[in-house]
Amino acid sequence: MKYLITIVGPTAIGKTALSIKLANHFNCDIISCDSRQFFREMTIGTAVPNPEELATATHHFIQNKSIFDNYTVGDFEKEALIKIEELFQTNDYAVLVGGSGLYVDAILKGFDEFPAIDPAIRENVNLNYENLGIEYLQQQLETLDPEYFQKITFENPQTLQNPQRMMRFVEVCLGTGKPYSSFLNQKKNNRNFTPIVIGLEADRNVIYDRINLRVDIMINEGLLAEAETLYPNKELNALQTVGYRELFSYFDGDFTLPFAIEEIKKNTRRFSKRQLTWFKRKENTQWFDYLTDQKNIIKYIENHLI
Repeated sequence: MKYLITIVGPTAIGKTALSIKLANHFNCDIISCDSRQFFREMTIGTAVPNPEELATATHHFIQNKSIFDNYTVGDFEKEALIKIEELFQTNDYAVLVGGSGLYVDAILKGFDEFPAIDPAIRENVNLNYENLGIEYLQQQLETLDPEYFQKITFENPQTLQNPQRMMRFVEVCLGTGKPYSSFLNQKKNNRNFTPIVIGLEADRNVIYDRINLRVDIMINEGLLAEAETLYPNKELNALQTVGYRELFSYFDGDFTLPFAIEEIKKNTRRFSKRQLTWFKRKENTQWFDYLTDQKNIIKYIENHLI
């Protein structure tokens, strides 16, 4: 039996430290599924494990791509599953860690299959979005797939503001003549491992305090200079993320620096809330307070090994 020990939870909760502890205990490697730590140009703002942490356990998918690469969650799924299969040739364990819920899901259960879409339809949807804004995509999805529109409005409303995902929903509807939701849950993706999912949590105020402190540390470590080097490429998809976007607005003259820093803290807190909402919906996750003795977490995992 092969086990993928998976650690989830909001940002700044202590997932990296726990993942290293577990990797050392089970003598195995770590697969990172943090969607921004893939990029080598982004170090401080993505809280990449420091050199000492990286040296303590073997990590994969840390700064292995460039911001100029077109790298999707589907690409990650394929590459990570190949790496996990490789690791399981010589070990019964691997650790998966990250706060990007979509990427965790890609590894644990995979995605649904969708038919190919005519590039002309994709281009037209993109053009309409550029001319008419996100409201066009929202109206289209509500018309073409009202069931799915209502579902994400209730369960994951921030998705309605995500143009990439909304364009995908609409292009599938237009390209197939069927609702996007009709392609969901069509087949089960088989995995050759058993996941053991550990969630770390804390009181909201504790999480927020840890986030505020982390942002202050990032600023002191040189986040402003790092963002300045990336500013000429600010339109790249990889850089549409908290911690950089706000500083780009400072460079544009729209924010003062103190206001930009407070915006980073505020938006990171909002992001952590969305992370918890995502992960709390998942079944079969055992949640632990972030201060729980790591020995107790190891004991829980060992009790669930067959």
